[in-house]
Amino acid sequence: MSEKNIGIIGLGYVGLPLAVEFGKKYPTIGFDINQARITELQQKHDRTLEVSSEQLAEATHLTYTASLDVLKQANFYIVTVPTPIDKNNRPDLTPLIKASETVGKVLKKGDIVVYESTVYPGCTEDDCVPVLEKFSGLSFNRDFFCGYSPERINPGDKVHTVTKIRKITAGSTPEIAETVNNVYASIITAGTYKAPSIKVAEAAKVIENCQRDINIAFVNELALIFDKMNIDTLDVLEAAGTKWNFLPFRPGLVGGHCIGVDPYYLTHKAEEIGYHSQVILSGRKINDNMGAFVANKVVKLMIKKGINVNHAKALMLGITFKENCPDIRNSRAIDIITELKDFGVQVDIFDPMADNHEVEEEYQVSLVSKPANDYDAVIMAVAHKQFEQLTLKDLCKETHVIYDVKSILDKTIIDGRL
Repeated sequence: MSEKNIGIIGLGYVGLPLAVEFGKKYPTIGFDINQARITELQQKHDRTLEVSSEQLAEATHLTYTASLDVLKQANFYIVTVPTPIDKNNRPDLTPLIKASETVGKVLKKGDIVVYESTVYPGCTEDDCVPVLEKFSGLSFNRDFFCGYSPERINPGDKVHTVTKIRKITAGSTPEIAETVNNVYASIITAGTYKAPSIKVAEAAKVIENCQRDINIAFVNELALIFDKMNIDTLDVLEAAGTKWNFLPFRPGLVGGHCIGVDPYYLTHKAEEIGYHSQVILSGRKINDNMGAFVANKVVKLMIKKGINVNHAKALMLGITFKENCPDIRNSRAIDIITELKDFGVQVDIFDPMADNHEVEEEYQVSLVSKPANDYDAVIMAVAHKQFEQLTLKDLCKETHVIYDVKSILDKTIIDGRL
């Protein structure tokens, strides 16, 4: 295995932790088109907070570059770029295709290219391989080979880190499958699972997040029903949870770069082959509308208390897609903000984990450096640990509404929760 020179394309939430682990054992090149990202990593700083400065220093065989001349020294390439959706919820393969072009330019005979990005079944061989062939002039499964090993990174999770999560692997031939599996098995302490084909591995990954999305959609729908019945959803779930096989899902906003995106990859491919998804898309519709539901609920609570909604002032606590993580990609907290603004509410957004420049660029809204003390409404949207230090009533006017999206606040101080 010592002859393997690893090249990681894309140094984000997925690529960097992987590069660090490989960089402890093998000559590893971390490649990213963002030179600023390369510079900060060379200075042992990770803005995503996934890897500490000490962990970066432990990867003694890892180098960072934006240069193709350096990248071409690798012979085992791993592509870890995002696979987003467009405004119409269709797969956007642009980052994946461009990364394939990059690898194609440096590909040599005998090299292996492994994809970790979440895609629909068939994408690696049908969409990526032709790009590799075009830009390298080489032939698939004769001159170069491919593999697939879907990422299972959970941003912000310091327990289930990359080496502690079992890894699915697959290859374009039985021999390559064995090679790919062995390379990953050398760093993944939780073990590996060799899938029978790349398509099976692709499908396994995409349904992992579809399953979670559907389960959350179910409890979100329960929240909508129980709200009309004036029943506390969390009370119901805790009671039902006393049965040994009841699944402990909670209602909430379903954002991020995985659960809120990946189902659309599977349904897109299903429609291509003539099947229109019913369960998956129904779940997506429910989850996509939860932000608007929260905003409307807050407005109704304000009206009941005699608060003039137009020109009222609200505080949103959190805009990242999950707690204790700076990742703002596909955050559904923005849906609450947008809906409240449509009602004429002025919304301050406070999130010490998020980068203001990234938020402005992504959502065209700005963060406040600290909350004021004259809010008509406060919405706990993201359960950052920093928010535990806040006394919410001190931030509000005498007559106010406090709404708990995350169901973490004391019931005696809130007016409503999901």
